[in-house]
Amino acid sequence: MRRFIAQGTNEGFVCAQCGEEVPPLANGSYRNHCPYCLYSLHVDVYPGDRASDCQGSLKPVRVEHSGKKGWVIVHQCERCGDIRRNKAALDDPLIADDYDLIIMLSQGSNPL
Repeated sequence: MRRFIAQGTNEGFVCAQCGEEVPPLANGSYRNHCPYCLYSLHVDVYPGDRASDCQGSLKPVRVEHSGKKGWVIVHQCERCGDIRRNKAALDDPLIADDYDLIIMLSQGSNPL
């Protein structure tokens, strides 16, 4: 079974947590969390499929560092408890993820 489903379009969104307008990533990849507060929404079963019925807020709870992917934000769904991992977007020339929040999460502090 194919686990990644590419979305049809690379669109921006308004963050359901903080209300900021979030543009799509400049490199054409798909942004799946807010660069301002790092929250996401539990909308996928597999990345890009939009098949989850949960629709809960995915709270950033910590970060991990991967030699292959760099910083990875670990989210936990506030509705169902599911854990999701998303690569941080630190190199986006328009709006990169808030590096200070990522550092705080890496130190075990949760400012959110």
